[in-house]
Amino acid sequence: MTRELTFSNAINEAMHQAMASDENVIAYGLGINDPKSIFGTTAGLEQRFGKERVFDMPTSENAMTGVAVGAALNGIRPVMVHQRLDFFLLAMDQLVNSAAKWHFMFGGKNSIPITIRLILGRGWGQGPTHSQNLQAWFAHIPGLKVVMPTTANDAKGLLMSSIFDDNPVLFLEHRWLHNVLGEVPESFYSTPLGTANRVREGDAVTIVAMSYMTIEAIHAADFLAGRGIYCDVIDLRTIRPLDWI
Repeated sequence: MTRELTFSNAINEAMHQAMASDENVIAYGLGINDPKSIFGTTAGLEQRFGKERVFDMPTSENAMTGVAVGAALNGIRPVMVHQRLDFFLLAMDQLVNSAAKWHFMFGGKNSIPITIRLILGRGWGQGPTHSQNLQAWFAHIPGLKVVMPTTANDAKGLLMSSIFDDNPVLFLEHRWLHNVLGEVPESFYSTPLGTANRVREGDAVTIVAMSYMTIEAIHAADFLAGRGIYCDVIDLRTIRPLDWI
């Protein structure tokens, strides 16, 4: 059955379903269990799955990412949540020199199945250290996957694929999308990483976009269609691996 959910509620549903299906999935991050539950995306997780699997963390990003690496090497699938992408820059050592490289350094014998949810996009009063969009930078790190959903449907499906991927995934959420409604199946499903989505068809020009900018691209395509110019609009969905086909 398909019904409408907000982008944030779709993420919340994915978290609940992933954690219910696999007891090795844990979730932690700054404010993960506070009353606002990170835009509602972590609501009810601690109450349902307990404090051993859902917990707040100290403001020590690099150390706590190292904890995730160690946990992942021992069969855990950690989902780390950061309310601002910018603060995760403090964890680049563990991300780049440990998580992203481990699978290759040890001949594919071990993997690091970590999902790191980072929220980006500017907002009122955010300032220069709270509003950076660094997906292109992250995409240049070998061994790291970078995901940027646009729709509520993809937010759930791509998060599910990210959590059950055997290597590290950065899951980037634009704060302006959290309240956007979309059709989302109730069932447990996943959307394959590395596949783009054609959201408009046309023969005049192709517009390629990602995350919130896909919404703006659709607006532009609709405006041009009213003037007889029809555009292809491609939503990348994942920045790495990139769908070139």
